[in-house]
Amino acid sequence: MQRYFVEQTARAGNFFTLSKDDAHHMKNVMRMDVGDEILVLDGTGLFRCRLEQLDKQTAVAEIVEELPIDTELPIHVTIAYALPKGDKVELVAQKATELGVSRLLVFESARSVSKWDAKKIPKKLERLQKISKEAAEQSYRAHLPTIEYVTYDEVLQCATDYTACLIAYEESAKEGEAAAFASTLSRLQSGDSLLVVIGPEGGLTETEVTRLTAGGFVPASLGRRILRTETAPLYVLSAVSYHFELKG
Repeated sequence: MQRYFVEQTARAGNFFTLSKDDAHHMKNVMRMDVGDEILVLDGTGLFRCRLEQLDKQTAVAEIVEELPIDTELPIHVTIAYALPKGDKVELVAQKATELGVSRLLVFESARSVSKWDAKKIPKKLERLQKISKEAAEQSYRAHLPTIEYVTYDEVLQCATDYTACLIAYEESAKEGEAAAFASTLSRLQSGDSLLVVIGPEGGLTETEVTRLTAGGFVPASLGRRILRTETAPLYVLSAVSYHFELKG
């Protein structure tokens, strides 16, 4: 059954009014009609709904029943991702959503080759949020990840908001460190939160790592191989999924 994410304001009583884009998708892509059923998520729950109105501009669905949610990771994972080259951030937004990320913080590090013009940031975030929304619907996510553009200092200040904070640090891998990531996962419990900082193609600078470490972040390797910047977030989320959803 097709899933659609809406804002909480889209609900009025027992009805949801979906966006023009969603109406177009139902009508022209999915070939739906009045009477067909969809799943709607508004951040408060998952609802099975029946279409009561559908045209090119509007879709209105009535709630039939509320369903249990069981597709989210047991812990809340935030990836703080330094701007990479090209459109890699779009790939990460899509795949990280599929793998269960709760929050994606995009920031500019000292070695980030790409720079976002301040005037274009809202449009870029809108693009990433659209990609994430489509990925969330496809992968049966129950919650839509939040995507924000922040500064390096704001990443530093996030430490107190999380149960554990790690730095994906290639130098740790080169030195043979192999325990920090696994030991962190082993002590986290359902409902806890994890923040992982991942650098750009050239990696984080020593100064950036030193400041993060002083702020409570723990450097950790992601296995014995050095991963590309777009691979590291997906490794982290896959490891979390295995540890909390499959291993037991």
